[in-house]
Amino acid sequence: MRFGWLSLSLSPSLQEDNSRIHQTIQQVQEAEALGFKDVWLTEHYFTGESVYNDAIVFASALAMKTETIRLGFAVVQMPFHHPVRLATQLALLDNLSNGRIDVGVGKGTVFNEYEFIGYGLRSSDSRKRTQESLEILEKAWLNKPLRYRGEFYDIDVPAIRPAPVQQPGPPIWRSVISAESFQECGRLGIPILTSRLPVSSIASRWKLYKEGLHEGGHDEKVQQQLLEKNALWRNVYVSDSDNQAEDELNEMLIKTRQHMMEVREELNPEDFTINPETLNDWTDPKVSHQQGAAMAIETGSIFGSPKKVKEQVAELRDAGVNHLLCQTGFGAMKNDSNLTSMRLFGNEVMPSFS
Repeated sequence: MRFGWLSLSLSPSLQEDNSRIHQTIQQVQEAEALGFKDVWLTEHYFTGESVYNDAIVFASALAMKTETIRLGFAVVQMPFHHPVRLATQLALLDNLSNGRIDVGVGKGTVFNEYEFIGYGLRSSDSRKRTQESLEILEKAWLNKPLRYRGEFYDIDVPAIRPAPVQQPGPPIWRSVISAESFQECGRLGIPILTSRLPVSSIASRWKLYKEGLHEGGHDEKVQQQLLEKNALWRNVYVSDSDNQAEDELNEMLIKTRQHMMEVREELNPEDFTINPETLNDWTDPKVSHQQGAAMAIETGSIFGSPKKVKEQVAELRDAGVNHLLCQTGFGAMKNDSNLTSMRLFGNEVMPSFS
């Protein structure tokens, strides 16, 4: 079983931003030392979430501070990046890391309209912008001139240099949750990231992905490689006892959700309406923080003593999960607490699944 580490760090104040950025670097180095195979960076702006903000620049620092761990993005919010600039930056990063990057892509958060507004955009055309940008990104990595005429971009680009180390380009991943998206990504041969998927739904979603692989005509070797890559994201918190872990995780998730809802209430414009289909107890502002945290614990978390956490990981493995992304930090969680939980997981849980 493969274990990745995911950062969704929050700096609670401007004064703490610098220390929190350097603490995240320390956490990534610790993840590599513990045997995590990949690190995944989220991308958010303006509120202290994803405190480094610019995940690509931050990944360049990580490339210099690590040796073997792969550097992934979960995800690059495509509308916020000019695709030629993005292709150039990622090609350079692939060279700096000697071919260690994975690029998860998405159309941007469906909840934080203020992020779009901060870039002079609105989310209404984000899907179309993302599709154009993705087409340009993949073509720009082919080391030949590119001409593109679209709704948002009209460009003539000489071959970019440097070319990525990984050819025909770094692996592109997609974040998915719906059944249709699993099957579509399988058909296209795209590895997937998914979160807060209940254990009861994993086998059926993985089955749909396999059906898509068959429909796409991918050979057995490619199918096996993709099935081993596909990643499930979980909150992970390990402590000395089951009750301590549950109580502390619950408190951290309540505070995280409270921050999330407060900034959306303050910064999202009055004319923005969240699509009701995207709402659940964690994301619905009408639901109490306690109820929202309970939902996140039930459907998206692994927690407890090392013994209990081993049992939960084994349940995921038996359901078909080969690649588990572990978010070990929640909100403004203290660095020492994060490192302690990481070390308990790395030293006492992971060896059981090697």
